[in-house]
Amino acid sequence: MKLTLLAWSAALLSVSVSYTTAFQPSPLQKTTNSHNSIQTGSLQNEKLKASSFSDSSRSASKLFMSSSAPSDPQVLASGYSEQMKLQDAIQEAITMAIQEGLPPVVADGTAQIDLAVVSVSSLYDGSASPSEVVPAILAATKELGYDIRNLVGSSSGGFVSSRPNPACFNGQNEENNDDDEEMIRSCLPIEGEGVPGVSVTLCILPDVEVQSFHVEGDDVPDDIGRLDPEIWKRAVGLSGFEAAPYALPEESESQDAEDKDAAFFLLPSPAFQNDLDELLRGLEMNFPSSHIFGAIASTVSSLSRARLFRYQASDPDDIQTLADGCLGVALSGDLRVKTMIAQGAKPVGGVYQIVKGQETTIQAIALDETATELVQEEDEEEEEEEEEEVDEKTMSAEDRKARMAAAYAKARIPKPILAEANFVMKNLSDDDQSFMRKALLVGLERGGSLGRSPSELARLAEGKGHQYTVHQVASAGMKDGSVTLSLGSVDIKRGTRLRFFVRESDFAKKELAALWTGYKRRALGANLAGKPAFNPTGCFLFPTLDRGSKFFMGNTGFESGAALDYLPTVPCLNGFFSNGVIGSLQSDSPQSEPASLYGSASGYVLFGSKSGRPIYSPEAAAEAFENEEVEDDTEEPAEDEDWKVTQIATDVEKKAPRDENGELIIKRREVHSGRSLTVSAVEWSVAEKAATPSSALEGFMWDKETEVDRFRERVPLANLVSQCKLQNVDPSQPKPRDWIGPVMEAAKGGKFVLIPECKRMEPISGSLRKRYDIAKIVTDFTVAGAPAISVNCDAVLFGGSLDDVTAAREASSKAALEGASEDGVVVPPVMASDLLLYPYQLYKMRLAGADAVNMVTAALAAKDLLYLTKIAQALSMQTMLSVTSAAQIKALEIIPAGGISGLVVSNRELEDYSFDMTGQQALQLLQSEELQAFREKHGDGVPIFVEGRVGLVDTFGEPGAYLEALHEAGATGAIVGAGVAPDE
Repeated sequence: MKLTLLAWSAALLSVSVSYTTAFQPSPLQKTTNSHNSIQTGSLQNEKLKASSFSDSSRSASKLFMSSSAPSDPQVLASGYSEQMKLQDAIQEAITMAIQEGLPPVVADGTAQIDLAVVSVSSLYDGSASPSEVVPAILAATKELGYDIRNLVGSSSGGFVSSRPNPACFNGQNEENNDDDEEMIRSCLPIEGEGVPGVSVTLCILPDVEVQSFHVEGDDVPDDIGRLDPEIWKRAVGLSGFEAAPYALPEESESQDAEDKDAAFFLLPSPAFQNDLDELLRGLEMNFPSSHIFGAIASTVSSLSRARLFRYQASDPDDIQTLADGCLGVALSGDLRVKTMIAQGAKPVGGVYQIVKGQETTIQAIALDETATELVQEEDEEEEEEEEEEVDEKTMSAEDRKARMAAAYAKARIPKPILAEANFVMKNLSDDDQSFMRKALLVGLERGGSLGRSPSELARLAEGKGHQYTVHQVASAGMKDGSVTLSLGSVDIKRGTRLRFFVRESDFAKKELAALWTGYKRRALGANLAGKPAFNPTGCFLFPTLDRGSKFFMGNTGFESGAALDYLPTVPCLNGFFSNGVIGSLQSDSPQSEPASLYGSASGYVLFGSKSGRPIYSPEAAAEAFENEEVEDDTEEPAEDEDWKVTQIATDVEKKAPRDENGELIIKRREVHSGRSLTVSAVEWSVAEKAATPSSALEGFMWDKETEVDRFRERVPLANLVSQCKLQNVDPSQPKPRDWIGPVMEAAKGGKFVLIPECKRMEPISGSLRKRYDIAKIVTDFTVAGAPAISVNCDAVLFGGSLDDVTAAREASSKAALEGASEDGVVVPPVMASDLLLYPYQLYKMRLAGADAVNMVTAALAAKDLLYLTKIAQALSMQTMLSVTSAAQIKALEIIPAGGISGLVVSNRELEDYSFDMTGQQALQLLQSEELQAFREKHGDGVPIFVEGRVGLVDTFGEPGAYLEALHEAGATGAIVGAGVAPDE
């Protein structure tokens, strides 16, 4: 399924490119922008500026554009800043948006910005007043020759923005199109989560009526159906706004039936959520032909209060900084809006029908056999390449089918929804079970039949939209097993199909690809049908706080990057991380539905014109601006180039700070920094003064320090010390065993030893298997003859626990006992691997049954390294030290001979916890002078292991060649976790 989606999306993109390059319209004629005092200059510069509007080599919009289409461009420009001072950040963001995204203004002239959308990090609250935001923005734009007519904005827990891509300068996209290569993005995305930041979007919208409004919760009428429309409009601040159809040139040929008369952009405060449903229903009733979209204001900390910002030039003295209510912008005229929402939820289990329920409560459900069979067939096709469960390998296909048939036979009988949810949960993976225990998601069918595409991903890729609208259960009835959804979110009807859902990163990535593939497919179909093409001038992205880099396994900017992969010609992308997304799942789908609030999702909003206006291209405009300034002798050259020097590739992440030896500079967690707070499915983030980690290792350490703090609150260190002393004198309690001895015995005769490592997940790839049954895994390793076992018990990045160490020790002992009469199976000792920072952790590992421990050298200062190794020796546990650089090996000089039991040379990069897939990092360390000095000091009796994808490195040709190279370089063996070492 995944390959099919990627292939189909690639085909659509290639068709779109070939379509646009096949037609070359005549250049735009010289026009005077009546909307703004935009500089025109000489005839030569007229032609240069004409090229700054999107032509057919970059968009299909001109293919169907009427010759009488308006030539004033619709412009959206974005800017951002991460300056620590609010005033500086606003100035930088405004300057970036105007100089890099808007047309230049005539000397001593003033141009007009119809709408400015602003998001400001709540982290500025401690150093500046929120009331400073709007005046600073107005002053910065005025200084650069622009006046803002309407401004709306909010505080945020993170920003999304972009800036022009330098790679697009000098027509590189056109060259790529000629060579049938992938188009270069017109802009580069940037996402900042939980950091100080300001982002702005400046909109020039010719022939669009813009009216902002603000309404308090108490002012929203609740008797919508009985109230006169004019009274309702007056109550919410929309008095005088009319959503009249826009008269297009050659309307009979250019009108799109999907066009709406108006669009409403909403920015509610979190406290307004209880009144939001009434406002949405009122807008839909009084403006039936309209798009509604938006996002709920957010903060970096739950201790902060969200703010709303508003300004309108019609009342310049009324600059508003608000704490409650809902801001809105009503838009009508030459504006076309398309919206999409990614739910990030994977369906699990069968398809059911509601047999009993009312209002927002679901009481009983029964299996829909026909629909479930269709879904099962689709799931089997999608899972052909997936690894099957270990425990299911012992079952025949007939046995598995019989078991599922028996289970579904019981499901045909109507039963409480909670009871059926428990049944579904038992058959899920560990990760999915963990999610369902925290939150229960149910999806209600949006209408229609399953048809030929029961799969959610297949439907999205075909452009049919989501089959189910996902809702989170608000409460459950323990007596009758019923569940209740959020008030006003849905009206339960008998016979509606229902499925259970879980949130999963991998599925969310596939959903985004399918969602955008479906969008491209609908756009291509519209072009082929002769409809006016939709060429977006900008894209807004509103993810909720629980999405972003944490949800996408450390992949910063994944969602904004995905949007620009499918919309490479869009010159602007902007938005913020919100507390909820407002909109319909898909505004242009056959199943368009009323707008709703989605608590964990990402909303995409595309702006364009109905009349096919040209799009202002920042890169071409910059080139024209440069040529014009070269001819103008009155300007200083330094000022001409000043803004261009600031162009950077912002999708390349900043490098972590390092010392003169190339080692990461690590800061310990601030004493007064807070911990993240999770409320329902939304993470409300961290304390106001919490810093942002500069590397994955630093963030790992901060989380580990917090974890240890919580353990200390429950069990003091003194208690652990006493328990260890009692365990030493109790003959019935397990004692630490020799971990190195069996390994060195296995290495006799020049053999290369493989040590299996048990871990639930990897930071960069997620779960390694569907079911993590450590007892069964360790049993298999024991029977196979593993001389020793490593268990990763970290819960922060690797999903482990100290219980895994205990379970591994018990399982290996049991397997060895059962196999004692066979081929002399021995009990492999167990090493616990974790990010060790405190003696407290060593005592817990000792009580869990660890025979040895593995420490990360880069996380420890020299004195801490010496201290922890001595404590481990006192607890009779052997110590392994993991290193990733020669400087770290040199740092081990402080440890006396005999102070450590072994060394682990790693291919891991601690800045982002990725791996060196060439394998050169570990190989070079084995051959380094520092390691030779280590061997001379500690002797040949200290084994040296290698870890980090050692079984997956394929740059050495033959399978196993890398292992041979490691062995020749002096490695005793390798610790194999996520990768499977080739057989020799």
